[in-house]
This record gives sequence, C-alpha cells and structure tokens, in this order.
Amino acid sequence: MIQSRREWNRRVWSLAWPVVLANVTVPMVGLVDTAVMGRLPDPAYIGAVAVGAAVFNAVYWLFGFLRMGTTGLSAQAFGAGDAGALAAIAARAVGIAALLGIAMVAFQVPLLKGLLWFFPASDQVESLAADYYGIRVWGAPALLCHFVVMGMLFGLQRMGTALVVSVLLNVCNVILDLTFVIGFGWGVEGVAAATLMSEWLAAAVGVTLLVRLLRGLGARRPDRAALLDRQRLGALFQVSANLIIRTLFVQLPFLTVTAVGAGLGDVVLAANAVLMQLFFVMAYGLDALAHTAESLAGHAFGAGDRQRLRTATAYTLLWSVAIAAALCIVFALGGGLFIDALTQQPDVRAAARDYLPWVVVAPLAAVGAFHLDGVYIGTTRTAELRNCMFLALLVFVATLWLTLDAFGNHGLWLSMTAFMVARTALLGALYPRLERLAVQRG
Repeated sequence: MIQSRREWNRRVWSLAWPVVLANVTVPMVGLVDTAVMGRLPDPAYIGAVAVGAAVFNAVYWLFGFLRMGTTGLSAQAFGAGDAGALAAIAARAVGIAALLGIAMVAFQVPLLKGLLWFFPASDQVESLAADYYGIRVWGAPALLCHFVVMGMLFGLQRMGTALVVSVLLNVCNVILDLTFVIGFGWGVEGVAAATLMSEWLAAAVGVTLLVRLLRGLGARRPDRAALLDRQRLGALFQVSANLIIRTLFVQLPFLTVTAVGAGLGDVVLAANAVLMQLFFVMAYGLDALAHTAESLAGHAFGAGDRQRLRTATAYTLLWSVAIAAALCIVFALGGGLFIDALTQQPDVRAAARDYLPWVVVAPLAAVGAFHLDGVYIGTTRTAELRNCMFLALLVFVATLWLTLDAFGNHGLWLSMTAFMVARTALLGALYPRLERLAVQRG
C-alpha cells in the first residue's frame, strides 16, 4: 500500500513516463504528414490531409469507447483481483472492434460522402482527401483492435508494454511516410499507405502481447456463458453508449474548427491545420497523466477505497498542471519555429502566427478537462461525463455564435478555449459524488 508523498510521486511517474514517451510519438505522425505536404507547391495538399485525417479522427474518436471503456472496466476488475473478468472484457471488446472495423470498410463510400458533406472545402482538397480516405479505410479493423489493446494495457497498469506497441505504430508510420512521400513521390496516397501498414503491424503485435499478459495473470479463454453474461454485457453497453455520446459532443468542436476554417479559405484551413498539430501535442502530453489517472482511479474505485481514490486524483492533477505549464512555455518560445518547420508558404505562416496565442494558453485552459476525463473514465461514471460534455458543447456553440461574425477565426479559437474551461468546471463540481460512490462499493 502506497503511503508517503514520495511513494505516490514515484508511483504516478512509474505509470506516466512510458505513456509520455508513447504519446510523444503520436503527434510526430501528424507533424510529419503536415511537414511533407507543406513542401508541396499548393496549400491544398495540407488541407487535404487535414480534412482526410479529421474524417478518420471523427470516426475513430467516436469509437474511442473501445479504449476508454476497456480501461475503466479492466482497471476495476484488476483492482478486484478478477482474472476471469479481465479475459472476458478483452474478448468482448476485440470482437466488437473487429465488427465495427469491417462495417467501416463495407460502408466506406456512403460514409465518405456523408462526412465530406460536413467540410465545405475546395474541389481540389475534397478530391485529394477522397484519395487519402480510400486507402486508409482498410486499416479500420486493425486500429480499432489497437484501441482495445491499449485500453487493456492501461487498465492493467502495464504502461511499458503500451509504450512498445505505441512506439511501434507511430515510428513505423513516420518512417514509411518519409519513404513513400519523399522517397517515392506518392503524395497524399503515400501518407495514407504508411498509416495503413503501420496500423496492421501494431494490431498484430499488440494482440499477441496482450494474450501473453493475460495468461500470465492466470486468465483463461472465457467460455460462452462468461462472454454472454447479461449483467456484464449490460454494463458494457451502458458504458459504451455513454462514451459514444460523450465523444460525439467532444468531437463536434474539433470538427467545427476544420469545417469553419475550410469555409474561411484554404489559407485559414491550412493555418488551423498547422496549429492543430500543436494542439494535438498538448493533448497527448496531458493525456499521459489522464491515462495514469484512469488506471489509478479505476483501481481504487474497484477496490472501494475512497482515500486512495482522492489521493490518486490529487497527485495526478498536480503533475498534470506541471506538464500544462511547461507546454505553455514551450509553445510561447518555440511556436513560431514549429510553424516554420511545418510549412514553407509565407501566407500560411503569417496566418498561423496570428492565431498562435490561443494555442499558447490552451494547456492551462484544458488541463482540468483532460485530467477529470481520466478520473471519470477510470471509475466508469460515464453518464455524468456525457451530461457535462453536452453542457460544455452548449457553451462552445453559444460562444461561437456570439463571436464568429465579429472576430472570424479568432472567435473560433475563443470558442474552443471556452469549451475546455466549461468541461473543467462542470466535471469538477460533480467530483465529490465519485468519492461517495467509492465508499458504497467498499
């Protein structure tokens, strides 16, 4: 049992540092994608990858319950010492991931048309984005299975193994990206092919490692009765449904950034795409502590330990704020260099610098939202999470409606900031309820 402050700090960082390293490699892919497209002669190439990636991010983040729900359920089963439940959770989630991925491939044409309708980009951008989509969609089953693997590893507090799988996916993606685009001159198609191949490799390795880990914990292949247990299935579907709705509410503002930016012209679209890469660097940095909060909070909640839940929440919040402050400083000092590294087009560079201050303040504005997301996901209190996201979305819409006409793209970034602050305030107000529920479980 962890008791001292030093032990808690050590425990938090023993879980967080592999996720920090793993997450560092994630935005590398987007940075390299944007950089190689930024060296092509037309901003439409950056815009096409931005739109194509936004389409997949929207769909995959909607299916993020495969990672988030799996983390919470497995962390609680791990805290309760139930190896049989762990095997059943993994098997159910992998089966659902495979079915959803196959459905995405089967319905790729209507799905693409429906999603591109949301983005009023130029004909050239839409054509290039469609090429990107037509290749990358074949990786859907693999990436969704990868979500499950990462969720299980986080729940089991095996962050080192998660690091191996994540680095494999992202470093392979970067290497193939540079090879296909710079070496072979494949353009947008090369970016998509690199991602496709990396996703399948990571899924194969990840599932193999997870099976070995579960066997080492004493888990055995679940039988039909365990997989179809009505109570467990009900809990899974309830958690999943709430997370799907919650993720839809979270994704709408991010989709709006791309959609509204596209309507403001290719230069603004490209500038926002460059700045969103910095935003994603922030997101993956803060996610490292959020994932740690998921694991520690879920473990404490599953064991019914109120004090341990409170302490885990406090220490992960402390380090989350420290990372957020460091990111603010890095963005303030090096944001211009990031922009110049990602594009050589003077008009895009100038526009991105104009909106850069919003990204500089974003880490401190968003840190509470990311951290509390992790706590609520780990404790599987997804109904509260869903409701708070809806109210925060209303704040975003109201702010955008009041500011877009007057301030243009600045109003768009102001609305994103208001969205993050509202998430923090709403989730923070409900936190005491989690501790009371932990007492009831104990």
